[in-house]
Amino acid sequence: MATSPKAFHQEMQAAERPIWLEAFAGLDWMALHASPVYYGLGVPRGDRSAVIVVPGFMGTDHYLMPMYYWLRRIGYHAYYSGIGWNADCLDLLVGKLSQTVQKAFQETGSKVHLIGHSLGGILARSAAERNAEQVASVITLGAPFRGVRSHPLVLQTAKLVRNKILINRQGQADYPDTYPDCYTGFCQCHAVTSLQKDFDAIQQTAIYTKTDGIVDWRVCIDEDPSRNFEVKATHVGLAFNPAVYSVIAKRLTKR
Repeated sequence: MATSPKAFHQEMQAAERPIWLEAFAGLDWMALHASPVYYGLGVPRGDRSAVIVVPGFMGTDHYLMPMYYWLRRIGYHAYYSGIGWNADCLDLLVGKLSQTVQKAFQETGSKVHLIGHSLGGILARSAAERNAEQVASVITLGAPFRGVRSHPLVLQTAKLVRNKILINRQGQADYPDTYPDCYTGFCQCHAVTSLQKDFDAIQQTAIYTKTDGIVDWRVCIDEDPSRNFEVKATHVGLAFNPAVYSVIAKRLTKR
């Protein structure tokens, strides 16, 4: 059973996930482009509100182009996150994402929706908590917002990113205040501590797959079962899966 978001597990732990399944992510991409959903058929139309897509760990906005253009086709003002490469201080990235939230809110005059894939979902939730008055909903795709439980290779890569952050931030004014536990669940920055807070005024959706080869799906779900949606997909493929797009279209129109 899922626990409250306040029960965020701070320690990073390895999870023996079937990472070999990620080799089939291309099947998700092909299924999407063969699906009527991708062409806006049989899904609710949007209300021209803003939707921001946020990439996952080690990714950039570029791989979310199919989702970006799909959102535009079905009637939304789509925005890229503007965070650059998702391999930096989480507080710094949330700050950049918050700027995009404010821009989208001002340009559309309505509250913003956030869709975050994997680590991008953590950034989306943190940005939503930080900008609660401007955010309508948050949709996460395989996002470990209850604690990092990932394949050992992913944790090793995260350690390399953390070391790079600590080296780069020395003497650079554009980095947030230095925290000794930067890029870990113990960091006291807003991006991490916000994961232990509730923001129930904002609609939340957690899409996950039990065949996730990267992240333990149990840390990707909410305590409220009505917010959780299981699909058949790979972790990477959550960004391209037609079932995911169908859930997104329905949840964006839910009020």
